[in-house]
Amino acid sequence: MKIVLHADGPLDVGATLGRYRLWGEDPVNVLDGDVFRRVLRQGDRLLPYEVRSSGSVEDARLTVDVPGARGAAVGDAVTFEVRRLFGLDFDLPGFYRMAKADPILGTLLEPLYGMRPTLAPTALEMLVGSITAQQVNLSFAFACRARLVRRYGVAVTTDGATIWAFPEAAALAGARVRELRALKYSTRKAEYIRDLARAMVAGTLDVETLVAAANAEVIAQLTALRGLGRWTADWFLARCCGRGDVCPAGDLAVRKAFDHHYGRGRTLSEEAIRRRARAWGPYQNLAVHYLLAGMRLSAARAGGGTA
Repeated sequence: MKIVLHADGPLDVGATLGRYRLWGEDPVNVLDGDVFRRVLRQGDRLLPYEVRSSGSVEDARLTVDVPGARGAAVGDAVTFEVRRLFGLDFDLPGFYRMAKADPILGTLLEPLYGMRPTLAPTALEMLVGSITAQQVNLSFAFACRARLVRRYGVAVTTDGATIWAFPEAAALAGARVRELRALKYSTRKAEYIRDLARAMVAGTLDVETLVAAANAEVIAQLTALRGLGRWTADWFLARCCGRGDVCPAGDLAVRKAFDHHYGRGRTLSEEAIRRRARAWGPYQNLAVHYLLAGMRLSAARAGGGTA
């Protein structure tokens, strides 16, 4: 099965998928040269697929190949997943029109033109990733996540490449704290991940209902769970629900990005960051991602490297 997808507006595939290379290995989202590979869960089947890009940034085309697959259900599922992974549904043209009026965002449009935030395909994947990244640097978090995937996920080999399907909630619900500790998770994080998975298996956390709920309801439900705070809830809204009107102002990296671009030597409070972000309306999510990428660009230039 082959499917061709188009973005609404510009798409720079390299800039968009760069996050899968920034902080180390990601055995679930495999970027090999210009080919992106992942495994689609379809019922009890694991279907490996690959995505290749062609055309220009202004008219990018993504060709999705799911070898041996057929049927509308598979086509719809892989289309939904790839559109999320490549951020195809973000209104980049609208964001650019708004950002041109901002003295900081306006300077980031040319070097980051066509960059889109990637969305996590599943709530479990997003939330486990957020817990893993709490209070550690992202390189360490990616390494921990890779070990967790190899311990509880499923390996699929295609064309000589091995791709891992992210663990199901049932597998993580049965994990023992000492097993997760052996993967370099703290005791608390191990408990948070196990308890989250158990809540999903038991149905006390209904993710299908959650992703469709209003922002305030999503925040209330997630922060009621042990180990999930406002920072995690905001990122869930931004990178799983794809909400535009969200700014994870409590995240340390986001705060550093705002200080870098707008602080003028001062440390901005979380409320000050939220006030500034609210002026961007439905483009807060995109603005935050561009500010983070802009900070990485500045650091790379200062160090003589590339972001």
